[in-house]
Amino acid sequence: KIKSAEIPKILLINKIDKGDQDKLNETINFWKEKLPNIDIYPISALTGFSVKELINVIVENLPTSPPYFPKDQFTDKSERFFVNEIVRGEILRLYSKEIPYSVEVNTISFIRKNKIIHISCEIYVEKQTQKGILIGHKGSALKKVATKARNNLEKFFEKKIFLEVFIKVKKNWRNDLSSLKKFGYN
Repeated sequence: KIKSAEIPKILLINKIDKGDQDKLNETINFWKEKLPNIDIYPISALTGFSVKELINVIVENLPTSPPYFPKDQFTDKSERFFVNEIVRGEILRLYSKEIPYSVEVNTISFIRKNKIIHISCEIYVEKQTQKGILIGHKGSALKKVATKARNNLEKFFEKKIFLEVFIKVKKNWRNDLSSLKKFGYN
């Protein structure tokens, strides 16, 4: 299939920093015989040997095409997606074993106002006991999550953030197709 493909082909021989020159020449000759019309590049990813040249060759061989996204668009994910991931990430960091994968975050409101963004999120857990752990004594644990998430969101959006978080119990949400769909799992 490789021989008959009518596209530019590149064969890399990596880890040349590990072998001897005779073995390298033997390997190059073997592949030249198997694939006579292919460009062969001995490289060392570890030391960076010939990596810049390889990148230039790859770029030269890429077809020109219109961009998939506008220049000012850095991702195909929504702002709410990043809010969910940042809040969820803080939960996973702060509760390493107690709540690891039974939590999901859903941004219910994202409103830009002048110099501030108002965000409301629902944090879903599967058990009432998990809700208690997330809230902590007099709300101290939830406040810690919200504060760290807000700080990260302010860095991410480069604006002041007003963040509200609410915790809801939804039993077995990980096994409920409508819940999974609501959270973006297809």
